[in-house]
Amino acid sequence: QVQLVESGGGLVQPGGSLRLSCAASGNIVRVNNMGWFRQAPGIQRELVAYITSDGYTNYADSVKGRFTISRDTSRDNAKNTVYLQMNSLKPEDTAVYLCNVRGQYGILQRDFESWGQGTQVTVSS
Repeated sequence: QVQLVESGGGLVQPGGSLRLSCAASGNIVRVNNMGWFRQAPGIQRELVAYITSDGYTNYADSVKGRFTISRDTSRDNAKNTVYLQMNSLKPEDTAVYLCNVRGQYGILQRDFESWGQGTQVTVSS
């Protein structure tokens, strides 16, 4: 199976920056889309940004121009990591951020979709 490990959350003042990382490991054959979602209390989980295997990116309107998603993949699957650079953070960005990775794994190249455990981002003065 495929495991995701997130890091990089924390407390930051408005206007500050944070960088989230999500590393995928396991018997991965291919990584397709990689993305970040967020969930705040009482609010439906929303897509923040995603990046395809070709490097195409898409962002929620609320984060355009402030957040940047990127990925680092290697042919030998030693590193399959997605990043979210968050600048000019606002209190409304406060949420649990979860990474999501889709691809194929194992000898049979079965499809997988895995979620990270979530990392808290709090923007407050």
